[in-house]
Amino acid sequence: MPIPCILDRASPPHGRRVPAVLARYNRLFASDGHCVDVAVDHGLAGAVVPAAASESVRKVIGALVDAGPDAVQLSPGQAPLLQLHPGPDKPALVMRADVTNAHSARAPGFLYSELVDDAVGRAVRMDAACVVADLIRAPDEPRLEQACLRNVSRLKADCEPAGMPLMVASLVTAPGNALEDTARLVRQAVELGADIVAVAATGDVGEYRRVVEMASDRPVLARVEGPQSEEELLRRVEELMRQGAAGIVDASDLTKSAATTQALMAVVHAGMTADDALLALDA
Repeated sequence: MPIPCILDRASPPHGRRVPAVLARYNRLFASDGHCVDVAVDHGLAGAVVPAAASESVRKVIGALVDAGPDAVQLSPGQAPLLQLHPGPDKPALVMRADVTNAHSARAPGFLYSELVDDAVGRAVRMDAACVVADLIRAPDEPRLEQACLRNVSRLKADCEPAGMPLMVASLVTAPGNALEDTARLVRQAVELGADIVAVAATGDVGEYRRVVEMASDRPVLARVEGPQSEEELLRRVEELMRQGAAGIVDASDLTKSAATTQALMAVVHAGMTADDALLALDA
């Protein structure tokens, strides 16, 4: 499978500097062009914090470093807990650059999305491989979508001179044609300059290829979350990879287990079937 690209990934002529954005991108994606990014930034994302993640962030991040996913997605306040781990083999850091209440379990009276101050500067200082921000379309909340569009635009302007890849997480919560609305949101993210697009894998995953096609040459990471069994998670990820996803952003409670994370890595990188990965989990 060809490696998804944000730039011409051909080897540069001898003596030419590798652009910083490509250097960071290559830390995030493995040589096969795939990535498993485990999200622990539930607080800033306004989502329900999984039980395992709420116990001890330090403990969770330590377990993930041992499990070895490609990346761990953290808030600026969490990031030092990853980067203080010694050695060069720890997961790449994906830093959350915005804060919202749009993912709250209880519908708030007012939805907001705000950028973290100096998000890209803080990401550079923490040696992040990427920053991520939301692009959300919610029912009767055009100002939320407007705020997200403004955030992404400002982030892109800050990311370019810093050589920092920008991931945009597209999510449609409004009623209507979810697939069509999601595809439009992905198109907006790409046209605003997203280097990577993360898209919630909701509904029929057999139609996810449409989302991948809308992203053009940008890699698409399928966001998977919610309560589900290990079997459901692995089967869903197997199908998403068949649909052309370049990997996953996993926000479920299950990937705080080292064994489940390693099983996901086998499905995403080694092309292992969910059945084989489940057998490995049970061994």
